[in-house]
Amino acid sequence: MGTLRHAPPVRHPLLYRGPIVRGRPRVFSLVSRRYGGVRRVRGALSATLGVLLAALLASGCGGGARQDSHEPAGAFTMQVVHASFPASQSIARPARLELQVRNTGPRTAPNVAVTLDSFYYTENYPELAVNKRPVWVIERGPGAIAKPPVESQVVSPPGGGQTAYVNTWALGPLAPGSTRTFLWRVTPVKAGLHTVHFTVAAGLAGKAKAELASGGPVQGQLTASIAPAPPAMHVDPSTGQIVSGAYPLIP
Repeated sequence: MGTLRHAPPVRHPLLYRGPIVRGRPRVFSLVSRRYGGVRRVRGALSATLGVLLAALLASGCGGGARQDSHEPAGAFTMQVVHASFPASQSIARPARLELQVRNTGPRTAPNVAVTLDSFYYTENYPELAVNKRPVWVIERGPGAIAKPPVESQVVSPPGGGQTAYVNTWALGPLAPGSTRTFLWRVTPVKAGLHTVHFTVAAGLAGKAKAELASGGPVQGQLTASIAPAPPAMHVDPSTGQIVSGAYPLIP
């Protein structure tokens, strides 16, 4: 009798897509090839994602327009025609700081703005969360108060002229020969002699500069002496008005 030999299993091409291994199975070879392919796919995917991320960053950071792209460059002749601030003030008594700026040049200033300095002082007391302390508390700044769309209570309204720049308020374009009034309602909270410095600008981006007819900067200062105690005030019971002086003692 002849020796029976088992025929090798037939692998249907539609059911089996792996390699046909003859002899001893090369497990490590198959694993290496398989994972090597994964590494190549991952490498290509990482490179593609890197290119897309770089493109997004370039479009987000460098593709936008410059902040000063629409601001005209040059000097605009301007002048502060009126500046008022009470020279004598007292703690907790409201005061008004008013500046009137006029465009004396032939061109329209793109956005007339005023920057105030010295509304705050630096306190060196240890372990303070913030070392900036107010000399005057701003109750309302220049510009109209925005009307909220819903019923709400306004707390310390800043005024519509407030900007994202530190201590700077802007009131829009100023035509030649026109005057714009900047008004701050403040309350003194620190006694002493204090000076407020102000600077006028023709724009917020730095390209439009305000200057005097002589070529100098449009700036100035106002000094006020703040008394350490509020003045004596009382309510007149007959009129309901607040009047100066101590309340009269009842005999």
